[in-house]
Amino acid sequence: MSKVDLAIQNQLHRTGFAPAARRNLRVSLCLSLIGADVLALLVGLMVGLHIAQAGSVSEGVWTSFLGGVLVYLAIAFQNQAFNPKVLTSATASVRQAILSLAATMLIFLLAVFSLKVTGQLPRLALSTGILASAVLAVSQRVLICHLVRRTWGNSLRAELVIVDGGPVPDAYRGSAVIDAGSSALRSDIDDPYMLNRLAMVLRHYDRVIISCAPDRKTEWAQVLKGANIQGEIVVPELSELGPLAIQQLSGVATVVVSRGPLNLANRAKKRALDIALTVPVLIALAPLMILVAIAIRLDSPGPVFFRQERMGRGNRIFHIYKFRSMRVESADASGNRSARRDDDRITRVGRLIRKTSIDELPQLLNVLLGEMSLVGPRPHALGSLAGDELFWRVDRQYWHRHALKPGITGLAQVRGFRGATEHRRDILNRLEADLEYMQGWSLLRDISILGRTLAVLVHRNAY
Repeated sequence: MSKVDLAIQNQLHRTGFAPAARRNLRVSLCLSLIGADVLALLVGLMVGLHIAQAGSVSEGVWTSFLGGVLVYLAIAFQNQAFNPKVLTSATASVRQAILSLAATMLIFLLAVFSLKVTGQLPRLALSTGILASAVLAVSQRVLICHLVRRTWGNSLRAELVIVDGGPVPDAYRGSAVIDAGSSALRSDIDDPYMLNRLAMVLRHYDRVIISCAPDRKTEWAQVLKGANIQGEIVVPELSELGPLAIQQLSGVATVVVSRGPLNLANRAKKRALDIALTVPVLIALAPLMILVAIAIRLDSPGPVFFRQERMGRGNRIFHIYKFRSMRVESADASGNRSARRDDDRITRVGRLIRKTSIDELPQLLNVLLGEMSLVGPRPHALGSLAGDELFWRVDRQYWHRHALKPGITGLAQVRGFRGATEHRRDILNRLEADLEYMQGWSLLRDISILGRTLAVLVHRNAY
């Protein structure tokens, strides 16, 4: 750890904040909420059976109950009933639980009638059990919200304030505070390594507030838009105007300029798709990857894999894996020179695996490690050029694309925007597609892009 990074850690330590611990607390409380809901459903059923004096219950009834619990959890998860926000809002918590319970009961009743197990469970037991489950679910959620607010306050989020020449009111004492000057942190969107340092500081926080000089607000806003975090900038002069798109930090107005594009449920669905497809594909393609590795070693001296720094989600730098397709002495670690159709750096095996996109297969390891997704904006080398300009200097919205995990394929790729970037329009086409993908994300769209990718594995611009 460098002296600068050690200084940052010392500043945060003096505040007494442990953002990772607060995040773990939220996870534990959400898991407790899930357990409490399941317990409410079970106790409600037992109450119904007891009141109806149903006696012994058949195995089919318990199987139906278990299915109902699983359906409830799926619906509640989709309805954000276990979102950390409901831990401090009894109204939101009860509303989401009731909606999820109503949908579950409808599906449950249809299922028990279809399976013809209604005769094994008296109607009085069923109706009483449903009512008791609803009462217990509402009661325990109100109680949990009360206990959470009484113990930890109205917010469980970890908040960080970065002071970069802006006002430092006493209201900030409730949050972790870093002085950008003494910590050598800058809003420099022309320095990927500085963005990486900022990302490492922000990675455990849920909300970051920037208090900076007026001439630096635009640049901080650009940095935050790709940081995959709720980012806000202090604008005290807006307090009297009362605009709608503001937040409050202990009474001080802040302007919301960024949010992560996917909520917890959507991130979980996207990750589940990645794992469900990546593991079997890696197993199926293992023989091919071994043959390619042997061919690369026989064709030219050097390692099998090519590792290169790329910018990932939240502007964090990671190392991407590819099969090496160029001679070691000609490799371009920074990516300043795009591969061209007649590129003399590419080996014989390299030309074949690039043309068929086989060189991209090791990125499945990046997906398993959680650094990439199967579908998302393609990660670029830090020195990539469009003509004579760095990518992020062509259009400052370039950094916005890093709010999502980078992907092996993406909307830009299936539209044919790949290959060398010889002109500004080459990167602008990709950027427009990436931003469109982020704004209209859905799991079905990811599946559609994966299907369309199969048609462009061999492409005229793949060389």
